[in-house]
Amino acid sequence: MRALSVGLLSSLVLTLPPATAGALVADGPSVAPAATAGKAAPGLRVRTVVSGLDKPWDVKPIPGGRMLVTERDRARVLVVKGGRATPLDFPSGSVWVSGETGLMSLEVDPEFEQNKRFYTCQGGFAGGGRRDVRVMAWKLEGRAAEPVRKLLGGLPTSSGRHGGCRLLIARNGALLVGTGDAAVGTNPRDLTSLGGKVLRLDRRTGKPWPANPFAKAGNRNKRYVLTYGHRNVQGLAQRADGSIWSVEHGSFRDDEVNKLVRGGDYGWNPVPGYNEQVPMTDQSLPGKQRGARWRSGNPTIATSGAAWVRGKRWGSYAGMLAVGVQKGERVLFLRFDAKGRLKGSRTPAALRQHGRIRSVVNAPNGDLLVTTDNGSGRDRLLRVSPR
Repeated sequence: MRALSVGLLSSLVLTLPPATAGALVADGPSVAPAATAGKAAPGLRVRTVVSGLDKPWDVKPIPGGRMLVTERDRARVLVVKGGRATPLDFPSGSVWVSGETGLMSLEVDPEFEQNKRFYTCQGGFAGGGRRDVRVMAWKLEGRAAEPVRKLLGGLPTSSGRHGGCRLLIARNGALLVGTGDAAVGTNPRDLTSLGGKVLRLDRRTGKPWPANPFAKAGNRNKRYVLTYGHRNVQGLAQRADGSIWSVEHGSFRDDEVNKLVRGGDYGWNPVPGYNEQVPMTDQSLPGKQRGARWRSGNPTIATSGAAWVRGKRWGSYAGMLAVGVQKGERVLFLRFDAKGRLKGSRTPAALRQHGRIRSVVNAPNGDLLVTTDNGSGRDRLLRVSPR
């Protein structure tokens, strides 16, 4: 197939002078400096891996120095290698594309070298004129994506608004799915709805993960629920200590970063109708609502995908959560202590020059892979390295 016309690691290289420890720029509420004594923030080198993309939703490395990339609206899976992006033979016509929904998140099986499997979260056609969001398993065969099975369907949708849909394979092998509420006010707290949740399932069979909090419930959908009360989950990331964190779009205020607790209620309940004036975490609801570990305040900046920064060469950035920001057009680095308390943030200038940011992903060598979300074929896959 014809590859996109692109350049190999094109000429954009931005370097920031080293900063002193504690020189933190806070987004949202004022916070105390992080405990980074003796560690400076390195300069950042930003290189274009491939350009000419259109709304690349996610990226994941695979063996052989390659990467898989999904494009949301074109509903394509691309293989990137050597500065070229080549579309796979993929059934794009089977993907329902509308508004914020299309071919979205991507995850690669930990045993990819043996089974060649990867997973997508995407809009779909459910028959009878109905639409849904679904999780699919695929096998990479040469230049083709061969369908393995639908792991989970029936994630709610309406116009395509608030389609979610972030995938993460945790270190215990479970597949986590962050979903949107489809802009239906009752979905987030309805445990029989798959919308406004973080779900957990077996990536091989599609069955609910046996350690889920409602694993023995009579309702099948409820058995998938790990957490609920979410608005539109855009990011999932696992910290070195094993904890799972989500990133969520707010309404007109309070984008959130949450530390997930099994069975936790995260407090979004926009009823009656779809009342976006209610708090993102409504503490007046029955039971216990889990407060956000970071929030944007008013207005939102539209946070998206996230990854924990790994490796000593990152200096004071090491151990921070790097969060893509769309409306705010940056990568936001957040520092949390061992108990999950916010300690500080940084927004480096080198990552405020590329427009809207959709996903931030760890590369095997510790670099960060970043996708932009500007549309009209103007998007790029970036590689960010500390200097």
